[in-house]
Amino acid sequence: MSNSLVKDTLRQLPATVPFVGPEALMRARGHAFKARIGANESVFGPSPRALAAMHEAVDGAWMYADPESYDLRSAIARLHGIAPGNVVIGEGIDGLLGLTLHIVLPAGGTVVTSDGAYPTFNFHVAMHGGRLVRVPYRCDREDLGALLDTAVREKARVLYVSNPDNPMGSWWPASDIEQLIAEIPEGMLLILDEAYGDTAPVGTLPPVDIANPRLLRFRTFSKAYGLAGARVGYCFGEASLIAEFEKVRNHYGINRIGQIGALAALSDRDYLASAVSMIARSRERIADVARDNNLLPLPSATNFVAIDCGADGTFAKKVLDGVLSRDVFIRMPGVAPLNRCIRVSCGRDCDIDLFAEALRASLAAARG
Repeated sequence: MSNSLVKDTLRQLPATVPFVGPEALMRARGHAFKARIGANESVFGPSPRALAAMHEAVDGAWMYADPESYDLRSAIARLHGIAPGNVVIGEGIDGLLGLTLHIVLPAGGTVVTSDGAYPTFNFHVAMHGGRLVRVPYRCDREDLGALLDTAVREKARVLYVSNPDNPMGSWWPASDIEQLIAEIPEGMLLILDEAYGDTAPVGTLPPVDIANPRLLRFRTFSKAYGLAGARVGYCFGEASLIAEFEKVRNHYGINRIGQIGALAALSDRDYLASAVSMIARSRERIADVARDNNLLPLPSATNFVAIDCGADGTFAKKVLDGVLSRDVFIRMPGVAPLNRCIRVSCGRDCDIDLFAEALRASLAAARG
């Protein structure tokens, strides 16, 4: 029975989280995974420069972080050729998505997204009392035309698009995204989640335009930069809209050590290029493992590969469970028809070797 003090809107929500973490699975199993390649983290880790800066910052952990994140915001602004007033820092993209809906979504307001896309965003929509409308993927990509048509028809306040996409790893070229941006009507906000932008091919990300008041773009240090545990992301857009975040954000929510690490990581462009290269090589290895087992790896612009298991979600779940039981942590999409796939994050050669062995045995068991 729920406490009577809890808001009605909150009592109606399920007591759930978007993902079951590998830590929860390990607690249930009683031992650790041999390979952790399921949460789209970067096992290649952060820049040595970032590690050194964070180690040095530990002695200052007694201090609060700069609530304005001035140095980091300024460095991000220089990177993109914009002003610090066009940038806001948050607790990863997840934290910023919640704040964005807090700013723009009225109670009962409509949000359009892809069916099967990043479920944490849907969690935020429910938490803020929004009405969620889902549009099916088409050919394993977010259907930009159908998304826009649905958003216009439903008079949506927010349209969410990720490019590159999670969970399928697909992407659209910048020209298609620019067309979508140009057609967003007045009164609608386009949330463009570019968490995997650093691993995408050249020509995927549109040029920066901070004059458009109907667009917010989100980036993170969790993927290619290898700082998922630091929880640092950022959003950039038109200055008056970015300024609204100052009214709702947790001004001391970015931990000091993470902020210093992100600043150092941002300056190490050589390591970022090296990490992206290691991710690309790992994608190819995962794809080779899939093909060796007569499975179809989907093209990916991210730090993971979706692998079509060739049947339905029930079969893919058997494969997933088999791989997990063999001490390799991976995941799978949760919505049909995407759930015919398993999803494997990039890893070191030793991680992919373990996955290859586990996949081969799990397929044999699943096929009976």
